[in-house]
Amino acid sequence: MTKGMTDDPVALRSRLLCWFFGGVMARRLRRSFHAVRLARPGWPALPSGRPVIVYLNHPSWWDPALLIVMGTTRYRGRPGYGPIDGEMLRRYRFMRRIGLFGLEPGRAGAVAFLHNAERILANPHAMLWITAEGAFTDPRRRPVTLRPGIAHLVRRLPDALVVPLALEYPFWDERTPEALVRFGEPVEAATFATLPVPDIAAELEGRLAAVMDRLALDAQSREPGRFLTLIEGTVGIGGIYDWWRRARAWAGGQAFSPAHGAGTGRDRIERREAKRP
Repeated sequence: MTKGMTDDPVALRSRLLCWFFGGVMARRLRRSFHAVRLARPGWPALPSGRPVIVYLNHPSWWDPALLIVMGTTRYRGRPGYGPIDGEMLRRYRFMRRIGLFGLEPGRAGAVAFLHNAERILANPHAMLWITAEGAFTDPRRRPVTLRPGIAHLVRRLPDALVVPLALEYPFWDERTPEALVRFGEPVEAATFATLPVPDIAAELEGRLAAVMDRLALDAQSREPGRFLTLIEGTVGIGGIYDWWRRARAWAGGQAFSPAHGAGTGRDRIERREAKRP
């Protein structure tokens, strides 16, 4: 990798383009999902002045969209970055302007990843979001296996906070799926400083698996009340079916709601709660 301005993710990142692209992705999520939901108790406590490594499972193409929306709304005061397949970045070069940097195979690629990550996290306000499984993986697959780079990175950055994040996209009662998010407890990277890299990897895998298991139980419950609603999306089926339901409600003197799920009425309250600091 050629070092310099053309490859420096910090120099290339545009705050304005991140904000714009975050808005674009929020609209896409709103159109494509019934709701984006954050499992209670909600957002992790991240003290200021500490760089943050968020590592997550990788169930879907939608993962980066969720990350940039969270990064440009809840964490807009923290510049966000993330690795992406190098070939994909060469095809979509604009992604370099929204904090993404390329991952290449082999030892040289691993060295470049660590170099870029350390450069990013030298800023105590920065966040690095890593889909640490490295490939699309079903969220029920066990054991959880992470790429080795993250363990090396955690060992080299004892000042960082490390946060596991679980994602799922189940279908509940609507024609569009739910996007479900659960954060685990932040842990000091210094906790792992004396461990060999394989032991750090095992610790990180175990912590992420535990958060994924809790999110799986939340998903299986189909209870919106277990979540804060971050984005309200598409409800109902549309067309003649919803027209017939609307007419039936009008004939019975009832208010019409296109939603099929019983919990939707609480979503506006939960959405307000989710926005609170």
